[in-house]
Amino acid sequence: MGTDAARARITALDTYDIRFPTSRELDGSDAMNPDPDYSAAYVVLRTDAGDGLEGHGFTFTIGRGNDVQVAAIEALREHVVGRPVAALCANPADLSRDLIGDSQLRWLGPEKGVMHMAIGAVVNAAWDLAAKREGLPLWQLLAEAEPEWLAAQIDYRYISDALTYDEAVNLLRWGKEGAPQRAAALRERGYPAYTTSPGWLGYGDEKLERLAKQAVADGFTQIKLKVGADLDDDVRRMRVARAAVGPEIRIAVDANQRWSVGEAIEWVKALAEFDPYWIEEPTSPDDILGHAAVRRGVAPVKVATGEHVQNRVIFKQLIQAEAIDVLQLDAARVGGVNENLAILLLAAKHGIPVCPHAGGVGLCELVQHLSMFDYVALSHTVQDRAIEYVDHLHEHFLDPVVIERGHYAAPRIPGFSAQMLAESVERYVYPHGTFWAAEAAEAAAAEAAGAVTE
Repeated sequence: MGTDAARARITALDTYDIRFPTSRELDGSDAMNPDPDYSAAYVVLRTDAGDGLEGHGFTFTIGRGNDVQVAAIEALREHVVGRPVAALCANPADLSRDLIGDSQLRWLGPEKGVMHMAIGAVVNAAWDLAAKREGLPLWQLLAEAEPEWLAAQIDYRYISDALTYDEAVNLLRWGKEGAPQRAAALRERGYPAYTTSPGWLGYGDEKLERLAKQAVADGFTQIKLKVGADLDDDVRRMRVARAAVGPEIRIAVDANQRWSVGEAIEWVKALAEFDPYWIEEPTSPDDILGHAAVRRGVAPVKVATGEHVQNRVIFKQLIQAEAIDVLQLDAARVGGVNENLAILLLAAKHGIPVCPHAGGVGLCELVQHLSMFDYVALSHTVQDRAIEYVDHLHEHFLDPVVIERGHYAAPRIPGFSAQMLAESVERYVYPHGTFWAAEAAEAAAAEAAGAVTE
């Protein structure tokens, strides 16, 4: 028997260290991260409502340190367990402010790094629960929300010189004009995607060529290549990619913060003959003025960044400094949906196209909702906008992304698409899941056999 809905509370915050062995095939490899094991610090909010609904969220890492991220989420438990479910779902901003406002935990940030990512995971789980209780996918919940309520979900501290509550309300009121027609178009056509799958740095030329040609055949009009380790290699790989896709397909390149400002300018100039569409993360994500210098130095190649930008304040400054052409928000890097709403509104006010980062486990599932809300009820456009897509690990989610003709199909299942399958959690929870336990047993057996031989 469940508790009366009006009295239902959050009864548990459960965490899981989920790791996938993607380093075995070099999936996800780039100039700064050559051997990633895509991982999720995963959280589940459970209730006594008796309706079977739970809130699921996570933040993304690439292996070692995922346990630290899980511990950070667990440190937030006392702020969450015991909260009334109805109040939490009616106003997730209260939870966000309480988590960010913990003065002792805030000292570890503030609003950056491991603790802020932990806050994002919990806040996203709350939005997942809220959308499920409304029976709507998150993008639709956001798109149908009243502008005043949605604007009130945002923390305007430190950004009021670039965006105020009144400005947000006006942007959202304008955004809702014609929203039903755009929602119908979204359900019919989906949202544009680009694919990084051909371009991981550890892939050989033959695999790059094959996957690039396949991407075009599948309807993608943009692909992305990782660059930055060796210039001669990058020139060769860009030549292979351009020959494979032809002159009309956009090729973005991503250095994953590998360069100093001067290196970035010279490296991109060396690739200019292959017409790169943007250079992503050319230098440190904290170097706002460096990005501005790179942008001036590599034009007309665009500058894109955002997956490691730690909060709305840095995004504000990147926009104010005219340091970026493309804003790449990340669903799991900042403080969750609330902060990403602020970032989307900053971009909308200043006319910056948003092309979210999704190169990690579950990130495609999350960011699609943010971009679809942006199109339907904020920016009105998909011009020069696309969501990153990588083609692995979706099978571990209850509501995996669906790509049709190079577009994300609009999710129809209620929630934030964050929920993993129970069998995937059981298999890949680290270090005692069935996959990792078998790996450990095999390694121990090999070590024992070696000792006997010696």
